[in-house]
Amino acid sequence: MQRKRGFYEKYIKRLLDIICSLLAIIIFSWLYIIIAILVRIKMGRPVLFRQPRPGMIDPETGKERIFDMYKFRTMSDARDENGNLLPDEVRLGKFGRALRATSLDELPEAFNILRGEMSVIGPRPQLVRDMVFMSDRQRMRHTVKPGLSGLAQVKGRNAITWEDKLDWDLKYIEKITFLGDVKLILETVKVALIKQEGITDGENATALDYGDALLKEGKVSVSQYDMLQEHARELIKEHEKR
Repeated sequence: MQRKRGFYEKYIKRLLDIICSLLAIIIFSWLYIIIAILVRIKMGRPVLFRQPRPGMIDPETGKERIFDMYKFRTMSDARDENGNLLPDEVRLGKFGRALRATSLDELPEAFNILRGEMSVIGPRPQLVRDMVFMSDRQRMRHTVKPGLSGLAQVKGRNAITWEDKLDWDLKYIEKITFLGDVKLILETVKVALIKQEGITDGENATALDYGDALLKEGKVSVSQYDMLQEHARELIKEHEKR
């Protein structure tokens, strides 16, 4: 998968990512410490939540580079009498909801940006088990680094359909500009911190996975669903061996 990149994306975007992530880490270091202490007190260890996510496509292999994305933990490990994790809405709790509502759980991703795995603006890195259900056209979103925020986030985040979400991502990569990224940063602040829109998927604490949504809508068969879910697990196992 190849896509023509402009001057800003080639030579300036990464420099701005480094500057912005460093400034965020330095300026909000006190906030990192406070949140880490609160998470440790309210939910215990670990303070950080690590999860493999698909990154930018490697031009040599033509496949997405999988990386570990970091967030502040928002869910407890509460389980039922059989040892099974309780539903997300139960494990999330008031403190976790507050972190998500203000997007403060996303702060550790500044380190992913500094390391070059993410960008300030770009398509949000979805789950590996979401990626395997995407069409080749939809996976074009991975020809740019995933972002802390993006066009889909300011257009509805989890409150819009998966198809609309992925279409907004594709629209973003059509023309990546400095002014466009600045505008998205400002809109992100407005949507996430002021309006707090699209944090949840309707009444659900977390959004439905892409594969689950396709299965529910009858767009994939049970056998296709199981096969692709197994493929996602294999990709994660390969990543964890590295």
